[in-house]
Amino acid sequence: MSEWNQEDENIKTRMLSIVDDETIDWMQRKSVPFIRLMSYYKCAMMEIETKFNVLNEEYSLEFDRNPISSIKTRLKNPRSIKEKLERRGLPLTLSSIEENLYDIAGVRVICSFPEDVYALSKALLMQDDITLIEKKDYIKTPKTNGYRSLHLIAAIPIFLAHEKRMMKVEIQLRTIAMDFWASLEHQLRYKKDSEFTPEMAEELYRCANLSAELDRRMEGLLKKTKQNNNVSEHSESMAEMVGSLNG
Repeated sequence: MSEWNQEDENIKTRMLSIVDDETIDWMQRKSVPFIRLMSYYKCAMMEIETKFNVLNEEYSLEFDRNPISSIKTRLKNPRSIKEKLERRGLPLTLSSIEENLYDIAGVRVICSFPEDVYALSKALLMQDDITLIEKKDYIKTPKTNGYRSLHLIAAIPIFLAHEKRMMKVEIQLRTIAMDFWASLEHQLRYKKDSEFTPEMAEELYRCANLSAELDRRMEGLLKKTKQNNNVSEHSESMAEMVGSLNG
């Protein structure tokens, strides 16, 4: 087991600043082991983020464009962890967190096109240190409210000074359009002191369909640019061949 360090202390301070007294009391009883577990999840997020950054670099060299627009990470706060365990009637223990909660560490990858979502997820899951636990494709089968995204739960090893640990990470891959809709939907649906009506839900669903249509059209344009590039390259090759024959 590695020693407690300043980074652990910083994580503890940030967490204590965003929770209520009851959750703080629960955390204090777990204290060092809880904060250390959260640091392990943070390390797992860093590993996943690095893998996507490497893939983005490789794809940019191969296809002359970046499939990833941005990557966001988040660590579930202690209050949410405690409440989720209580809702499920699960023990408030560290082993219960590791065994039952798959969304403590979250990585969201915002892609340019739908084809990027599937290409990147396939490339990630082909790596021999990644274990797929769960997959939910809300792009092919959107949620009833119109939400679209590809969700993966994956286990990845983190290598510490004296041990290796397998940690679970929730990975969401979505396009810029999907992320735009999801972000605004959350703001509108959960706005404080405001009623969210069925009519508003229907309008949001229509907006989700427009977002999906935008993705389809933009991807169609991408395919046309690829076809045009292939035609141009073929024409150049033919011209060079004719030139060499005439010479």
